[in-house]
Amino acid sequence: MKLDLLHQKLIATARANPPSDHVPFAFAKRIMARLPGRTAPDPWALWSHALWRAAALCVAVMLVSTAWTLLATNRTVPANDLSQDFENTLVAAVGQDQPADSAW
Repeated sequence: MKLDLLHQKLIATARANPPSDHVPFAFAKRIMARLPGRTAPDPWALWSHALWRAAALCVAVMLVSTAWTLLATNRTVPANDLSQDFENTLVAAVGQDQPADSAW
């Protein structure tokens, strides 16, 4: 849509509907004064803010898992080592014998 045509339609509609008495004094001037001060949101700033929040969450998860590991190893009863369990889980498929004609 052309901006000039849209502008004319909006002005015509505004002139057809005069302001009522319920509108505060100089309301339109206050609104128009705020419009130039508005800036478009910076997508890089939004992305950076989201990444910092994610980094903080990752640090929190790291601290909780570290505390869990340290508290689990300080028990008098021998417990499973979390690092060994984690490694065994990740490399479980490597130790399996797979046929040579397997597609995977």
